[in-house]
Amino acid sequence: MSATEYDVIVAGAGNAGLVAALAAREAGARVLVLEAASHAERGGNSRFSGSIFRAVHDGLDSIRPILADPDGQVLDRVSVAAYGREDYIGDWMSTSQGHPPRELVETVVDRSFDTLRWMRGYGVEWELTANKLFDLDNLDKVYALTPGGAIRVRHEGVGLVAALFAAAENAGIDIWYDAPAHDLITRGATVDGVVVRRADRYEQVRGAVVLASGGFEANPEMRMRYLGPGWDLVKVRGTRFNMGTMLVKALAAGAQPAGHWGGCHASPQDAAHPPVGDLRLTDKLARYSYPYALLVNSDGLRFVDEGEDQVFLTYAKTGGAILRQKGAVAYQIFDRRAAHLLEPRYRTGTPVEADTLAELAALLHIPADTLLATVAGFNKAVADDADLRFDPITLDGVAAHPEGQPPKSNWAVTLDRGPFVAYPVTCGITFTYGGLKIDTEARVLDVTGQPMPGLYATGEIAGDFFHHNYAAGAGLMRGAVFGRIAGVNAAAAS
Repeated sequence: MSATEYDVIVAGAGNAGLVAALAAREAGARVLVLEAASHAERGGNSRFSGSIFRAVHDGLDSIRPILADPDGQVLDRVSVAAYGREDYIGDWMSTSQGHPPRELVETVVDRSFDTLRWMRGYGVEWELTANKLFDLDNLDKVYALTPGGAIRVRHEGVGLVAALFAAAENAGIDIWYDAPAHDLITRGATVDGVVVRRADRYEQVRGAVVLASGGFEANPEMRMRYLGPGWDLVKVRGTRFNMGTMLVKALAAGAQPAGHWGGCHASPQDAAHPPVGDLRLTDKLARYSYPYALLVNSDGLRFVDEGEDQVFLTYAKTGGAILRQKGAVAYQIFDRRAAHLLEPRYRTGTPVEADTLAELAALLHIPADTLLATVAGFNKAVADDADLRFDPITLDGVAAHPEGQPPKSNWAVTLDRGPFVAYPVTCGITFTYGGLKIDTEARVLDVTGQPMPGLYATGEIAGDFFHHNYAAGAGLMRGAVFGRIAGVNAAAAS
């Protein structure tokens, strides 16, 4: 079998892979990107993302220089507090319960804002997340953006992928479509290239390899094997091409597994979500306004603290909680008081509406007596001055501790002002947490802890970054930071 030669081969064409390719090309390498999808479906999970990038910054004035169109944004309607290094590390380590190696986290955090500036130079257009969780026209005060979730790409994942592909093409990077990486070419622990699977043949490509081909979230067999019962039937938020192929092949070649193999990013999605992501809707089926609702299962019972923290620090574990409910379905119930707080993405849904809770229960096929008792018990525990202290745009500390129910740590006001609106939701998996062990140079380590010459990894295929939960925007930032590192180091090794 004849082989094609490049300096660097990047397997995967999402955010992490394209950043790696651009960094390698910038370092002078001849670069090939392998995309498993067709041109029409290119971009991996990144194309389906809300495209928040969590980065250290000193507040709105420090973000302004990287914004694509500062004068065209709602800067007079928002405020952004500084998000320091220790804030970022703290959010990361607390959501992952202290498990990730600190040196990996610090690498992402310390290079985060510089990576945003570097990506801006390649045409990625940054904006504020001002309209992500609220329709600002419905608020009568300045909206304090969550500092760690303040920055995203204009046009979200679609805009991110379009900008990076344009930059790669302009840089002279070769991109092969319908060309999934199938296996590694190895000499012992050394990696010399990849085998590409074509429709009618296998093709060898030799060079240093960067694996950026995602996790195994689109593979129902692997989800069942590693995540457990029920996960084989879960909705897939993103691309259908992340089957875990190169993750399995790298492990078979001696790479070390790392991280939380039983964990994943899973969030509340519209119950009508298709089996895999729909490019016409991308992330518009997300349902993240539940902090202002009561979230009940099909028995009419609450099962989570809807107001535990800012939604960007809870949404990635709430999908798993929904999956554990009967039928893997739940209902976000809002009353008239909260109707204006629903984020714009709810417009893609079909709400169930009723004047009374009893009527709503009937329409949802929930036992009315149980739902009424749940709501009554919750309302009884709400503080008398809750309405006066309620503040939807900060952690307001307005809490309720109803007997026999989970607490609600913030935004706990009574649910008693009809009409009532319910949105049926289910669990949607975004990406898996288990993956390959890498070091701070993005080198893949083997089972003895030694780097495998010629092999690097970034993005979802790299494990040990997230455990149990996730802070919004840390995944794309991780992929970009380690993509740059992997691309530079792979170019130097070629």
